[in-house]
Amino acid sequence: MKSKINALPKCTKAYNRNRVIISDTHCGCQFGLCPSKVVLDGGGIYCASPLQIAIWENWQIFWNEWIPQVTHNEPYSVIVNGDTQDGVHHRSTTQISHNLADQQKIAEMCLKPIVDRCDGNMYIIRGTEAHVGQSAENEERLAKSLGVIPDEAGNYSRFELWIKTGSSLCHIMHHIGSTGSAAYETTAVHKELTESFVEAGRWGDEPPQIIVRSHRHRCSEVRIPAMKNGETCYATSFTTAGWQGKTPFTFKIPGARISQPQVGGSLIRAGDEETHTRHKYWRIARPKIVN
Repeated sequence: MKSKINALPKCTKAYNRNRVIISDTHCGCQFGLCPSKVVLDGGGIYCASPLQIAIWENWQIFWNEWIPQVTHNEPYSVIVNGDTQDGVHHRSTTQISHNLADQQKIAEMCLKPIVDRCDGNMYIIRGTEAHVGQSAENEERLAKSLGVIPDEAGNYSRFELWIKTGSSLCHIMHHIGSTGSAAYETTAVHKELTESFVEAGRWGDEPPQIIVRSHRHRCSEVRIPAMKNGETCYATSFTTAGWQGKTPFTFKIPGARISQPQVGGSLIRAGDEETHTRHKYWRIARPKIVN
């Protein structure tokens, strides 16, 4: 099934003013991102659940409405920050198919229109081994099939990405620590920022001004004043929302088990005066109350 995104005009050149970041699509999971119908390897047809249809509608709004608005219809690059596929993990039975070719096909259906839209200016970051393989080999196969931008070693996916947005250095990686308490949700997010400053200062490297992490499926941001080349600016660290509903494992995790899923993505944009961040997310409604 072709996405409506295919009908939109695609970018004609690379441009570093806008970086769109998405993550954790978990294609192949019954709770993950999925088009309405998928023909599986054996010829059978999988039809998306009501939850997946709702997530897919948000996906369409994100790319068709929000991204053109916040980028002012300018070209942009896309960074997919890990866990594109669900894999066969933890003896789970919630996958659409345990055939990884089926999972890759679903991920391609979701991401190929986006690759076309950004004229191939896509980067894929490697996610969790339980989902995408011990060395993220499943993510590498997907990235190669999509024809995204390779790293200096020729790999089509990578564990981390250092990239400039305007004059701001950004560091993007999938993993980050989590917490079972909402009171400490930003602790690890801010810690990534401060530890990056320490590491950069220790070796005399340029520190990142913006840090991006994912893995949690929750959007959270910390922004503090800083100084760059004698001018005041801001240093920012944030985590991205995912594109997956609650799985059976979620109901075992403190904090996560009583919260509702967030789906959405983020933008880093080099403005006229400073680099700033924007986030678009939806909260999946909690179950209906019964009498």
